[in-house]
Amino acid sequence: MTHQIAFLAAGLYCMAIFPAAGNAEVKTSMPGHETETIQLPEPAYKGHISVEEALLKRRSVRSYKDAPLTIAEASQLLWAAQGITSRGALRTAPSAGALYPLELYIAVGNVKDLPEGVYKYRPHDHSLMRVVKGDKRIELCNAALGQSPVKSAPAVIVFAAVYERTTLKYGDRGMQYVHIETGHAAQNVSLQAAALNLGTVAIGAFYDEQVRKAINMADRELPLYIMPVGRLK
Repeated sequence: MTHQIAFLAAGLYCMAIFPAAGNAEVKTSMPGHETETIQLPEPAYKGHISVEEALLKRRSVRSYKDAPLTIAEASQLLWAAQGITSRGALRTAPSAGALYPLELYIAVGNVKDLPEGVYKYRPHDHSLMRVVKGDKRIELCNAALGQSPVKSAPAVIVFAAVYERTTLKYGDRGMQYVHIETGHAAQNVSLQAAALNLGTVAIGAFYDEQVRKAINMADRELPLYIMPVGRLK
């Protein structure tokens, strides 16, 4: 009975209604700490184009307008990658054993209603936790061998993984499962970007430790993908 009550409470928590789109709700996580939690606008669950049209439009885009994203667009992209979609806390991308080893960061340089900084996405309440203050796109660009989209995009999504979440169950094979899962989530971002008339590209060439340092990544996490996102020219 105790386990049933705990499961029900977790399900109700994950299905909580998010605030309507607009200015972000900023909360201080703990008294005396500078860490801020920002509640994201509720993602849309119905778009204006079909899956087929998004597939047709999907391309790797490396050049963007000098224009901001909206917080609603950032919210939608992060939800597409790892958002909660069921009472059992299942997500938008499949995961071996539903173990969810991926962690998402977004480096913000020019997003309306989001101060510059690096934020960690928290799927269970669809919120952001700021982990670094200030614009870190140039540092990320340098870590990514100087690839210009990382510097010019208004926001950059970074995928990281905690391999142990999967390998503890599946052994060495779990590493392959983590990489497969990253591909699932990254394609979701690509298709969501196409549906929003935005551009993105998946970047895998970078120095791991420089990326980890730039975004203040947690000790057990390893970076796997960098995805700059911006408006089409």
